[in-house]
Amino acid sequence: MSNTPETILHNARITTLDRQNPEAQAIAISGGRILRTGSDNEIMRLAGSGTEVIDLGGRRVIPGLNDSHTHLIRGGLNYNMELRWENVPSLADALRMLREQAERTPAPQWVRVVGGWSEFQFAERRMPTLDEINVAAPDTPVFVLHLYARALLNRAALNALGITAETPNPPGGVIEKDSNGQPTGMLIAKPSALILYSTLAQGPTLPVDDQINSTRHYMREMNRLGITSVIDAGGGGQNFPDDYDVIQRLHDDDQLTVRIAYNLFAQNPGQELSDYERWVAMTEPGAGSDMLRMNGAGENLTWSAADFENFLEPRPTPAPTMEAELERIVELLATNEWPFRIHATYDETIDRFLSVFERVNGNTPFRTRFIIDHAETISERNIERIKALGGGIATQHRMAFQGEYFVDRYGAEAAKATPPIAKMLEMDVPVGGGTDATRVASYDPWVGLHWLTTGQTLGGLPLYDEDNVLSREDALRIWTEGSAWFSGEQDVKGTLAPGMYADLAALSADYMTIPAPEIRQLNAVLTMVGGRVVYGEGDFADRAPPLPPASPSWSPVLDLPSPGQRSAAAAAAAAPATQMARACHDGCANSCGIHGHDHGIAWNNPIPVKDLKSFWGALGCSCFAV
Repeated sequence: MSNTPETILHNARITTLDRQNPEAQAIAISGGRILRTGSDNEIMRLAGSGTEVIDLGGRRVIPGLNDSHTHLIRGGLNYNMELRWENVPSLADALRMLREQAERTPAPQWVRVVGGWSEFQFAERRMPTLDEINVAAPDTPVFVLHLYARALLNRAALNALGITAETPNPPGGVIEKDSNGQPTGMLIAKPSALILYSTLAQGPTLPVDDQINSTRHYMREMNRLGITSVIDAGGGGQNFPDDYDVIQRLHDDDQLTVRIAYNLFAQNPGQELSDYERWVAMTEPGAGSDMLRMNGAGENLTWSAADFENFLEPRPTPAPTMEAELERIVELLATNEWPFRIHATYDETIDRFLSVFERVNGNTPFRTRFIIDHAETISERNIERIKALGGGIATQHRMAFQGEYFVDRYGAEAAKATPPIAKMLEMDVPVGGGTDATRVASYDPWVGLHWLTTGQTLGGLPLYDEDNVLSREDALRIWTEGSAWFSGEQDVKGTLAPGMYADLAALSADYMTIPAPEIRQLNAVLTMVGGRVVYGEGDFADRAPPLPPASPSWSPVLDLPSPGQRSAAAAAAAAPATQMARACHDGCANSCGIHGHDHGIAWNNPIPVKDLKSFWGALGCSCFAV
């Protein structure tokens, strides 16, 4: 690393998260790393004749955000063919978008609406009905995923899939049928989400060239939001190495703009140990480069351990065979010094996992990290056990989407520590921030940072007392320095200290000082990975590398703005919108076949109209105005 910087960023308000020098005005970059931070005068004196100097106009700069649990590799393959409902202010708008996309989408492709939306964001405070989806798209197959709880299929999708009155329910799922025994189009996870993602997997895929284009556009969207690193938690149907070909090709062609550490997810029920025995012989943690590297095992180690976070259903109990199956796999991983992670929503499940881990550790001491993912209801006792074993907890903003459902089932008091992040930090356990995008929650990190710092759901419901709401700096640290621990890279990323990667984002507004509702509108105006500009807009647009148009020609990405850029200027005021909202009317029973849950969950959590700058505001949706 030369002492003469290649690039200097100055005239900025820089939150370095470096405890030795927490605030700065300028940064010097050399060899893809931070050379020095300091005042404008101090850093500008380092400039040489070849130094590029960028004036940031007083903008806030933060370390690049790092999503410690997401599904970028799978999400990238599908991004260009997904219709996203994030930040859509009304159901009427969502259905209009669905209709327009159905008209653009050629046979045999589907319209897919997956992840990142909640009925509580809509002015109407409800989900679409199956009739509305059929009217909006009578001929094009439509799949609408509602969390990992339900999927709504139109008649064209039922026909394409061959689902009829004779189709049996799969294990752990329900194909809803009407009084005549005909499928309605509602698929229900009871309690397993397998019915949902196995159905989604039957849709047509994109050709490889379009998958490459799609992944590039998805990474650019990450960069636009200030994300420079992620840890990919694998997924069902994401087999190694075959389904990593696209991301590997992008890496080899130097087209990655997000650093990716990926975990290997057991694929075949009953053969999970065989999966890991094969992979242990093929690769090892750290294999790859600083842009694409293998990170270990999980988040699925064995299918018998799954406890999906469907708060519309009772807590699932993992199979009695789980401990024996899990112990053999963890023993293999510990013997080979593989880090591992495991999906765990409920404290009861975490308790059983930790008993297995403690038993293995007694015979084969853990020499590397392990990760508990999600941990919405974890107890203080189990946090202590994780710390004693050298583990960490990767948290996500799933409660921003499901908080109302949790409160309805378990009560507001129980929801106050879902998850108890402040307690985790107090107990000095590694904590990472993330999204679990794309199929359930939004990939937008600012939804997560808003949730962490306000304790509110997308619908404006306050979940937490002050003792479980984080300061903006603490929330940012979880999303940067905290997440870096989960890939073993805390010595090279997460802060803007000398010697660290020059991964950073200059923001559209000052995260540290803007009113809380405006956090969800933030994005980057300039993003750098390893000192290289990967995104720019406005005054910095000409610094951004070119990106080919999204493909195929019918992609929603070509016709719709990114979710975080959507304006609600045309949205109707909240009060009039709710007058037309009750599609099932007041006589709808709690076991409503259209929505599958009591509408009162939404109607008993009214839109917070008193605060002009709250989610909706007294004048309608002010949250998304740009």
